[in-house]
Amino acid sequence: MKIRHVRAIAVFGIAIVALTGARGSHGGSCGGGSSHSSGSRHDNDTTTSGGSTGSLSGGSSSSSGYRAERDVKIDKCGLDASGKNLTAKITVTNNDSLTYDYDVSLQFKGDLGDTKVNLAIAKVEDLKVAPGASAAGNASTAYTGSGDGSEYKKCEVISATRTAS
Repeated sequence: MKIRHVRAIAVFGIAIVALTGARGSHGGSCGGGSSHSSGSRHDNDTTTSGGSTGSLSGGSSSSSGYRAERDVKIDKCGLDASGKNLTAKITVTNNDSLTYDYDVSLQFKGDLGDTKVNLAIAKVEDLKVAPGASAAGNASTAYTGSGDGSEYKKCEVISATRTAS
C-alpha cells in the first residue's frame, strides 16, 4: 500500500472520530441522548421532609433535550394520615421565561430487592408554573398493602414533561 493511501485512511479515521463525538465510555448520539445517565438517582425517605430533585430518568419535553425532571423537587412522601393513600408533595420550579404545564410521575419504592412491595405510581398532571416561579403539587395513589405502609421507604420521579401553556 502506498504512503498516500495510509495517510488518507488515517485522516478518514480521525474525521470519523471527530464527527461522531467519541468521548470514551460516555457515548453519545446525534439526537442529544446518551447511552447512560451521568446523573444519579435522587430518592427521599418517607420520614423526612426537605427533599431533593427528581431522578434523571424519564422523558424530556422538547427536541433540544431539556429534562423537566430537573425542575422537580420531592418535599415529602409516604403514607397519609388515613393510612389509605401513598402521597407525595412536590415543588416544581420554572426558571424559564414561559409559563409551562408540568406532568410528573412518581414511583413509591421499598428497599432494593424487596418483593413484598406492590408497584405504586402517582401522578401530578397539568401543574401550571409561571415564569421564574414555583408551584406545589400533590400526587396520591391508593395504598394496596396490608400493613402500615412502612415497606415503602422512598419515592422518586420516574418521568416529567412540560408543555408551554
